[in-house]
Amino acid sequence: MNLFLKYLTVLGMAALPVLELRGAVPYGVAMDLPLLPVLAVSILGNMLPVPFIILFIRQVFAWMKRKSVWLRGIAERLESRAHAKGDILVKYETLGLFILVAIPLPGTGAWTGSLVAALFDLRMKNALPAIFLGVVAAGLIMSVVSYGVDMLI
Repeated sequence: MNLFLKYLTVLGMAALPVLELRGAVPYGVAMDLPLLPVLAVSILGNMLPVPFIILFIRQVFAWMKRKSVWLRGIAERLESRAHAKGDILVKYETLGLFILVAIPLPGTGAWTGSLVAALFDLRMKNALPAIFLGVVAAGLIMSVVSYGVDMLI
């Protein structure tokens, strides 16, 4: 696989839900790519869907609920999960959103943070910086886990 395709794959993995940056950074390690470009491409890829989620997820959920019972169930489960994670947002506001995104565990990340921000009516100008800083923090954590502390020095 050529170098461009490797980085394009890292970008695509980082943009996907569930995998996000948590999967893209270790993939970059497996492909023997250098840390800083992998981190930059992963952050970019992870942030690509964020504004679209914040702006359009409510309309997408409304469409899903109208379209079929099966899609309604999916939308309601996602809304329920976001509301459960929203406690941290209610308590700590944008700092809570940063924490939610920064912890690189399943059920957290930019997708979840964007969904929570949208459902709790957090303004884009407040949500984007918190999510971006959370993605950067998660990227640094994953870099240490994937590349080791000695790579950062």
